Amino acid sequence: MTTKRDYYEILGVDHNAKEDTIKANYRKLALKYHPDRNPGDKEAEEKFKEAAEAYEVLHDSQKRNIYDNYGHQGLQGTGFSGFHGFEDIFSSFSDIFDGFFGFGAGRRSGTAARPGADLRYDLAISFMDAAFGLETEIEIEKLENCHACEATGCEPGTYPEDCRQCGGAGQISRTQGFFSIRTTCPRCRGEGRTIPHPCPECRGTGRVERIKKVSVKMPPGVDNGSRLRLTGEGESGFRGGPPGDLYIFINVEPHDFFKRNNNDIICQVTISFVQAALGADINVPTLKGEKKLRIPKGTQPGEVFQFKGEGIPSLRGFGRGDQIIQVLVKTPAGLTKKQESLLKEFAKLESAKLSTRIKKVFKH
Repeated sequence: MTTKRDYYEILGVDHNAKEDTIKANYRKLALKYHPDRNPGDKEAEEKFKEAAEAYEVLHDSQKRNIYDNYGHQGLQGTGFSGFHGFEDIFSSFSDIFDGFFGFGAGRRSGTAARPGADLRYDLAISFMDAAFGLETEIEIEKLENCHACEATGCEPGTYPEDCRQCGGAGQISRTQGFFSIRTTCPRCRGEGRTIPHPCPECRGTGRVERIKKVSVKMPPGVDNGSRLRLTGEGESGFRGGPPGDLYIFINVEPHDFFKRNNNDIICQVTISFVQAALGADINVPTLKGEKKLRIPKGTQPGEVFQFKGEGIPSLRGFGRGDQIIQVLVKTPAGLTKKQESLLKEFAKLESAKLSTRIKKVFKH
């Protein structure tokens, strides 16, 4: 059997505490452990319910008298069993949640918890960083909950009040002839409450603008236009709502030598007329360094070779692309007399070879 904690201990008050003190302490605990401010936190939910149960007993003179004399067992004899869920708590203490949190029934749409805005950050990275991945740190400017007032917007020790113009409804009625028109209250702008003593740090908004450093880890293979989502790194929510997300859009800078086609990389290498004719071994840059490529005899301009698996890693984790190498043949210029003489001799031999081929064709 679970032993219940002392109600006075839960609310942090002594046994002679007056109702105003009990109510004020409960407000602080309810704000701290409110489920909208602690989404998914089971421990906070239990403390929220525990504080509500303690307040239910201690603010009621009859229940408090029974508890003071007979403890928890005495309350069980009256049929008191606490609350079954959050809705029971909000319903029972609507005056507190309406006036302080703005979460009461009938006003929830205007002042309920709302998620914070998503943010966008454009990040330029190099071609190599996109190929191999990158861990970096960026600075973003965003709105975060004000620590001075715990995001209430009120100067510490003060609380919001129901709007005097609309009575806390957030709307006012105006009669024009036979029609009654409801419009947003101009005094509280539909909030249903006003803050007579704003927090000097956030000026009553509950949030302040801060610059935050965020670590970003990009996997190998990101491409131009890729988008990374960092959950919860957007702006803080309103009235305990969850924070937004940060979306990082990647802009990959072009490379001087490589071009990308999906996960393949494409490059062009230039060889001499002699290398193309006689064949050669050349060194070709790859993402990881140089690699030897065998140029066979008689290679023609524009011919394509391939290095398997030397391309970009797949973002899905299945292998890599290839490196496609296109050969360009450079026509020699600025020849010496000896080079010209040799090429002329070569041309004569080629011409004689062609004539021989033609004669063979006509013989047949």
